[in-house]
Amino acid sequence: MRNISEDTITQAVLASMDKCGDARLRTVMTSLVQHLHAFAREVKLTEDEWFKAIQFLTDVGHITDDKRQEFVLLSDTLGLSMLVTAQNNRKPAVCTEATVLGPFFVAGAPEYENGADLSNGAPGAPCFVRGRVSGLNGESIADASVDVWQSDEDGYYDVQKTTEALGEMAHSARGTLRTQADGRFHFRSILAEAYPIPYDGPVGRMLDGLGRHPWRPAHLHFWIKAPGYETLITHVFRDGDQYLDSDAVFGVRSSLIVEWVKHEPGLAPDGSSMSTPFYTLDYNFVLNPAGEAA
Repeated sequence: MRNISEDTITQAVLASMDKCGDARLRTVMTSLVQHLHAFAREVKLTEDEWFKAIQFLTDVGHITDDKRQEFVLLSDTLGLSMLVTAQNNRKPAVCTEATVLGPFFVAGAPEYENGADLSNGAPGAPCFVRGRVSGLNGESIADASVDVWQSDEDGYYDVQKTTEALGEMAHSARGTLRTQADGRFHFRSILAEAYPIPYDGPVGRMLDGLGRHPWRPAHLHFWIKAPGYETLITHVFRDGDQYLDSDAVFGVRSSLIVEWVKHEPGLAPDGSSMSTPFYTLDYNFVLNPAGEAA
């Protein structure tokens, strides 16, 4: 491997992987090296630009912790997350479309009974959500796990509010429910509002340099699991939001846009009396049977 030049280095790197016993790893790394080298040649990458890129990735790593995943934000804002999601979730047209997970999912969220208030003190207008989970042929899916999470009216998720002084995070606007025998579920939370992704770090500086905004349209996250069906990770977006056509992470799909219906003070869907305006959201989810192709 002596006297390698800019013309021969790509083949030298590829040859160094000849003894790789993992066929998939070798395929991925071969393509990665080829594309990286081709990119550097195409743009005539300078040493200064390379150093800046290394520093950028270092900064992304430094700001990442158990509450903030800057690498996910980077992948999201470059469209890579949505590309990977789309190409791995091809399914029949009647099935609910998948979209990005985002950086704010938390495993082990509190479990609630249907009808419970998931907001747990999160600020926002009251919102009552109803839905049904069914299969491709309309069959009800009972006991499906439905993870739900969202930001509050100020644009913050509960994980963003955690400080050392508070100790463990107090979950709010987040929870897990189980569908009933007819596949239905319902809960109370708060109205979804548009919010900016965290932009006080390297990804924010990148967006600013590219003349892009950090805003996401109002949405509610869902992660639905049921035996015998493909797992669904998706959002439901609020119709009329100004950022539907410029989502910072490219996650909007027309089939996922729904009206949040505003109601004047009065009787809520759960029978309670509301002294302030409130909203309702109804959305049904269709899961693809495991192993079914589009």
